Amino acid sequence: MRRSLRHRPDPVDAGPGRWRRRPRLPGRPGHRIALSCLLVAALLGFPSAVPNTPGHLGSLLETFLPWLGLAVVPVLLGLALLRRSAVALVALLLPAAAWLGQFGGLLLPADGPNGPGGPGGRPGLVAVQHNVSDENPDPARTARALAAGHPDLIALEELTPAALPAFTGALAADYPHHATHGTVGLWSKYPLTDVRPVDIRPADLGPDWNRALRATAATPHGPVAVYVAHLPSLRLGPAGLGSARRDESAALLGAVLTAEPAERVVLLGDLNGTVDDRGLAPLRAARLNAPASGFAFSWPASFPLARIDQILARSGTVTRVRTLPGTGSDHLPIRADIRFD
Repeated sequence: MRRSLRHRPDPVDAGPGRWRRRPRLPGRPGHRIALSCLLVAALLGFPSAVPNTPGHLGSLLETFLPWLGLAVVPVLLGLALLRRSAVALVALLLPAAAWLGQFGGLLLPADGPNGPGGPGGRPGLVAVQHNVSDENPDPARTARALAAGHPDLIALEELTPAALPAFTGALAADYPHHATHGTVGLWSKYPLTDVRPVDIRPADLGPDWNRALRATAATPHGPVAVYVAHLPSLRLGPAGLGSARRDESAALLGAVLTAEPAERVVLLGDLNGTVDDRGLAPLRAARLNAPASGFAFSWPASFPLARIDQILARSGTVTRVRTLPGTGSDHLPIRADIRFD
């Protein structure tokens, strides 16, 4: 009788010279995902271990560090579920914990109405910081938008000679005190004295590059040294992150801030870097405090990825940092409360 089914030898048992099927090792994809989780956790927990040469990769990682968890961990979670790997799912706890350790505090709610700077707490200053763009289509409208929340201080960068009269005119009624130098400016509800330029110019730039000023604001909380600065832009290219000028300028500004004799200091500016970026370490060395809550990504305005506009304070706590609606600039304005110690 003819067989209906023909016996075929298993390829694994094939004789010499025959193709043999490679045995499948269970769990290997899950193990690879687990190793990826370990790597992401290490980068999140120890970003300073990544060298800054070549291409300033360390600064690049630190600039977008929150996104390493926000973007990569969900992908790893999806792969772990797809593979049904218990090992990978357990390993995901490592990058999740590392991310929460780095940025979990920023998710906490800002101080409530009875917290620092609120009606029931100790009073403070409200500051707005904005790179208005040298191509701003409507400076007067931008100025009115920034003043709508009645902050005490407004700091602007990329002011042009053509736009300056519009900003000054729109802010004059509520901000009678102002100072400008080069492309930066400060508008204040309180009198400004001891106004002077601050030299943060990189060595290879000419004398017409003026991007920092200092003034003393006579606030109800006492005199406050207010700095407005615009550090050089970064350039991302085939060679990596071009931050040499920015780092040089940050070092110069950090030295000035360290030598500042005033007890209370506020720095407002487009620093072209996040507070985690090692290129801004000289500013942290000057004992300036960053906001303890809120991401407030300010750049680029069309899809904010990082907060490179900063409001920092010495002998003070920066709270309630948040972005304001767009103004036609490629940056979003940021606003924060400052409670002095």
